[in-house]
Amino acid sequence: MSTDCFVVTGASRGMGRTTVLALAALGHPVWALSRSLVSLEEQSWPNGVMLAEVNPIDTLSRDKWLKELQNKGHRVQGLVNNAGLLLKKPFEALTMEDFSRSMEVNVTAPAVFIQSLLPHLTPTAHVINISSMGGFQGASKFPGMAAYSSSKAALVCLTEVLQVEYAHTGWAFNALCLGSVQTEMLAEAFPGYVAPNSPEAMGAFIADFVVQGHRFFKGKVLPVSSTTP
Repeated sequence: MSTDCFVVTGASRGMGRTTVLALAALGHPVWALSRSLVSLEEQSWPNGVMLAEVNPIDTLSRDKWLKELQNKGHRVQGLVNNAGLLLKKPFEALTMEDFSRSMEVNVTAPAVFIQSLLPHLTPTAHVINISSMGGFQGASKFPGMAAYSSSKAALVCLTEVLQVEYAHTGWAFNALCLGSVQTEMLAEAFPGYVAPNSPEAMGAFIADFVVQGHRFFKGKVLPVSSTTP
């Protein structure tokens, strides 16, 4: 007998971790994924949370986890593509490797991961791609964020395309363009800035949205921001 579950990438810290905790508090089985199993295992997790080391663009680690998912009889009701890379550097200093790495982590990895999960999705699965206000058309932009913002904009476009391509299914693909949240990533990009939203508050919002949001939204790009940045 299959069990519906939720999957969160980039779960070792910040909003990834708090989203996992919020989903577990709602009583859902949750897979917390990270590129480093050590970073997951050194923390405490409630019942219902399963840990796995997965690099979406590494075939071996991805396929190993997919086999475990199948062996447990789990089908994915909700996926939160939260893992990301924020590289802040003046435009003239950006290298080809900087752009390639940003696109790899922020666009290619979510795309490949979604692709690998297609056979494991429930008929009404909800896939959320976590983008940024930096990738939201018309929103304020900031110096040094060219690689990050352009890759997050590409993730938004990917979301819209997937909804069209799978319109014949019951699946929903939505992108949340988040504003400032007090995470380690934000502190690195904007030292000294204090965000109005905590990781716990945003994690609770994301958890609720991945559970309920597909009832009202499909193929949407939603700004989730009360401030700039």
